[in-house]
Amino acid sequence: MNIGEAASASGVSAKMIRHYEETGLIPRAGRTDAGYRVYGERDVHLLRFIRQARQLGFSMAQVSDLIGLWLDQSRSSRKVKQLAQTHIGELDQRIRELQTMKATLERLAQDCHGDSRPDCPILDALGGQGDCCASQGSPA
Repeated sequence: MNIGEAASASGVSAKMIRHYEETGLIPRAGRTDAGYRVYGERDVHLLRFIRQARQLGFSMAQVSDLIGLWLDQSRSSRKVKQLAQTHIGELDQRIRELQTMKATLERLAQDCHGDSRPDCPILDALGGQGDCCASQGSPA
């Protein structure tokens, strides 16, 4: 199948398939005499695996590790579980950071009158005139 068909079958865009090939996450596809990429069912299966892992928020490096473990029939499931637990910890940290950001923004929104006056505590805090972000650290 061509790249469009592989994209449709896997749920991964053609652009991302090309990106995965360029970065070495997936092997380069075979080519026809005319230079078109050719994919098989195994390629589509791998692309679906990547899509699922990315939907769970795994980084590209983690996806690469997962692919290596998935293809290694002598792997220990302990390694897979460890990778998943590490990712869970990262997600927990991101959730805490998002909750802090949300609470800060809720406080600022509550302090804003939201009327026709030009003064705005939200803009003041973003401009460094308030204390919106001092307690949460820099998320960037």
